[in-house]
Amino acid sequence: MQAIARGIVAALEARRQALTATVVSRSRGLPCEPGAKVLVVEGEVRAGGLGWERLQRRVLADAPAVLAKGEPQVLTYTFEAGEGDDVPRSGTVEVFVEVYSPPPTLLIVGAGHIAVPLAQVGKLMDFEVVVVDDRASFANRERFPTADEVVVGDYEQVLDGFPVGPQTYIVLVTRAHTWDVVSLRRVIRRPAAYIGMIGSRRRVFAVFKLLHDEGVPLEDIARVHAPIGLDIETETPAEIAISIAAEIIKVRRGGGAPSLSDHVRERYLRALQKGERDIA
Repeated sequence: MQAIARGIVAALEARRQALTATVVSRSRGLPCEPGAKVLVVEGEVRAGGLGWERLQRRVLADAPAVLAKGEPQVLTYTFEAGEGDDVPRSGTVEVFVEVYSPPPTLLIVGAGHIAVPLAQVGKLMDFEVVVVDDRASFANRERFPTADEVVVGDYEQVLDGFPVGPQTYIVLVTRAHTWDVVSLRRVIRRPAAYIGMIGSRRRVFAVFKLLHDEGVPLEDIARVHAPIGLDIETETPAEIAISIAAEIIKVRRGGGAPSLSDHVRERYLRALQKGERDIA
């Protein structure tokens, strides 16, 4: 149990989801014992065990769906005598699974004028806020006193080393087209809950075309919310930040408010399929 507890703490500190599975009941004669427990992180057993490899394989197969749901539940597994040498008789096993999730992370790439109010709003939403920029004059505690972490460094190196998972919400608000490409290239195929990128329609399409020409599939490009934010006619940096935060809430909670990207996503994808060089 101590090893499992330490493993849960380590996973959360690394911004990873963890899952524990505990046998709570089993039919007489099946080779597992109530109370057997296993810790699963990133699809791998990190501590403990269920004492029956066949059962453990089935729990591991169900782990992604359990993590996606994010709620404790009881899973029932049925076994038939003769399906393997290790199944002495037919019966069922009930397994209680519990998910441990880190707080959602708002990763703001770029520390310009929109990032400042966005970091403040992110904390009001109870996100862990991380701000990244390659300029110490922008990425510092004076500008971002409420952020949990302010990182100064090369965009590629920082993003390559950042643990991106289903609880990560990424906002790209860099200072130039070049850094948009660099940053999006590093995260577009990773399992973030949300990726949004600021920019005009033509600038966004230019980034998408470059990445598509490099081999990024259309389905990955379609995940990106760009132009970023909800369609609420914003003007000031604070208004834009609120629009971005509202879109993140929409994605997280399943709302139906229209996003700016909803108006152009299909046009982008059709233009990329046709090999067009620009978009009106």
